Amino acid sequence: MNKFNLIFKDLEEKIRQGIYQEGDLLPSENELTKTYDVSRETVRKALNLLLEHGYIQKQQGKGSIVLPTGQYQFPVSGLTSYKELERSQGIKGNTKVIVNDYLSFPDVLREESDMPEVAEVQYILRERLVNGEVLILDKDYFDPAIVPHIPTEVAEDSIYAYLEGVHHLDISYAKKTITVEPATTEDKELMQLQEPFVVVVRSDVYLDDTRLFQHTESRHRLDRFKFVEFARRRNV
Repeated sequence: MNKFNLIFKDLEEKIRQGIYQEGDLLPSENELTKTYDVSRETVRKALNLLLEHGYIQKQQGKGSIVLPTGQYQFPVSGLTSYKELERSQGIKGNTKVIVNDYLSFPDVLREESDMPEVAEVQYILRERLVNGEVLILDKDYFDPAIVPHIPTEVAEDSIYAYLEGVHHLDISYAKKTITVEPATTEDKELMQLQEPFVVVVRSDVYLDDTRLFQHTESRHRLDRFKFVEFARRRNV
């Protein structure tokens, strides 16, 4: 990983942990240059990443001011695993696998995904729990011609860390749709819902070579999460 990415990750973690809080000034570029023993240009690249991700705002004559952040915020853009979100936002949760099996190519993929039809797919249904409450149901469909078998213990930890770290797959980008839909019987039973609706995020996920290897349907409790995107106007 590039040095500026390492600095970005370190500062991001310190903001998430509250070491740098809303309204605080980050150390100056000169101070960061000495702290990380890097060039000023490297520090500026790291600060620009913080700027683009909505962590700071630069003010002339003051420096880099930390912007508000909150827990349980799910980015609309970007491709981040739930495990990574847990770490970055301080979520104390766990994952339980309900189903891990192979299915004949289901109708849901014909209707909602661009995945090419194959004989069967690996289907994993997971509950995401925080403080004992099921807040998210994740339904994942993997093309077994591309993705090796995913064991249950891996699915309860981090599938992406397994695919990238063990099998060296280069996960690159996703196409997402977000809708609010009536809760199904399964939603109500597994999440013990009182609300009649859930937020559904559907994603087709691709490798760097453009192969579609995964379709995900992530069903969120409407009352516990908000989806955010930090937008910065650019001159055109």
